[in-house]
Amino acid sequence: MESPASRLRHLQSHGARLAGRELKQLLAADPGRAARMALRVDGLYASFARQHVDDEALEALFAVARASGMGEAIRALLHGEEVNRSERRPALHSALRTVFEAPVASQAAAEAAATRARMRTLAEALRVSEITDVINIGIGGSDLGPRLAVDALRDFGDGRFRLHFLSNVDAHAATRLLSGLDPARTAAILVSKSFGTQETLLNGALVRDWLGGGERLYAVSANVAKAEAFGVDPARVLPMWDWVGGRYSLWSAVGFSVLLALGEDGFAAMLAGAEAMDRHFLEAPAESNLPLWHALFAVWNRNVEGHAAHAVLPYDERLRLLPAYLQQLVMESLGKRVDHAGEPVAHDTVPVLWGGAGTDSQHSFFQALHQGTQVVPADFIGVIRPDHPHLGQHRVLLSHLLAQTEALANGDAGETPQQHSPGNRPSTLLLLDRLTPRSFGSLIAFYEHSVYAQSVLWGINAFDQFGVELGKRLANGLLPVLEGRARARDAVSAALVEEILSRG
Repeated sequence: MESPASRLRHLQSHGARLAGRELKQLLAADPGRAARMALRVDGLYASFARQHVDDEALEALFAVARASGMGEAIRALLHGEEVNRSERRPALHSALRTVFEAPVASQAAAEAAATRARMRTLAEALRVSEITDVINIGIGGSDLGPRLAVDALRDFGDGRFRLHFLSNVDAHAATRLLSGLDPARTAAILVSKSFGTQETLLNGALVRDWLGGGERLYAVSANVAKAEAFGVDPARVLPMWDWVGGRYSLWSAVGFSVLLALGEDGFAAMLAGAEAMDRHFLEAPAESNLPLWHALFAVWNRNVEGHAAHAVLPYDERLRLLPAYLQQLVMESLGKRVDHAGEPVAHDTVPVLWGGAGTDSQHSFFQALHQGTQVVPADFIGVIRPDHPHLGQHRVLLSHLLAQTEALANGDAGETPQQHSPGNRPSTLLLLDRLTPRSFGSLIAFYEHSVYAQSVLWGINAFDQFGVELGKRLANGLLPVLEGRARARDAVSAALVEEILSRG
């Protein structure tokens, strides 16, 4: 069977053919390109017209997807097959929101539904209590998804609770947060699958002591015994499962804080938007499959055009945390250097993903996007209808969004070399009709599925993250060194510890 690297090499001739043709030339030569290279799914419109491909290259990308067994791979994911091969288990995050007619996925969906019923019961009890503030204590996937959702969808909640998020083990964060809260009117949710995450347990112990005990502690974990030993009543422990990775867990009990913020209907709408994207990903042919298109252009930009970075640029303040969320989703999933068999891959995989909200980011790093020596492909994200009455300002925001994508693609000759912007810099424009819980769910599921499709094209596992564990192990070994109970084995670390201890 042909390897992913061999399949990707078939694209190189198209890259060479297009190397001398700029984006503005491709656009000028094809009046129907803007309409033909756009897709719409469930309130999400995507324009790929400013990607540096023509019809022939796009067909070659579809051929690579077919040769990769993309259709079978999508079915394997959504039907609960063992797609996480290194850990020998399925990745069933889609079953948290969508019931597929497959035994494993159906069983997972039933467990998810039972858990949502428990979430609603606990939420109702909190709603009739004196609690006004809830702290979500977690890190990584136990923090980034709920934090993003609560921030983005704040306008759709009833304001019954104020939600707060505590992730960093740096106690400055906890100290600042707790200084503005009343322990008698605060509850906390500790989110850790193993209930062994160092940062979460340290912050959890600090908050537990501040609360005066475990009476108002909740937990989301697979380890009920450890949560109980920590002081959480088992009746207030919601489950997690090993078939859902942290960065894919927003839809599970990890989203308990989201349910508290949005209410039952809002949380259900978020799941419904994700379900619509799940079914589209499974059922749509390659030629109209939105997540697959996004994945194909990501692979084109990385492996054919050689771009080592990718920017995510939401032009909506409510999505300001999206780049941070996608950093984990994309880079933890795709930051792999070996294939399923453990052999080194013969091609580049994940780009460095970064970004920021417009228009603020236009006044910080956009200079490098327009005139820097490195080309950085970008996703621009806009919302057509705002949820405020200031339509004049919204039109200004959208004008900047459109202007930046146009300027990156077309450039400007300028009157001097310093003024010259070369253009020919690819981007995708995503437009939500409106930012709602449903459209938010659809957007996040779109990115999840694009990441999976990229992993299939590259022949890597999107669902393990062993690289994350190395730093944790080393930190556990260095803690006794900082406490003066052991010696560092690394000479540089030993010198740094000596400096820290001498000044501490």
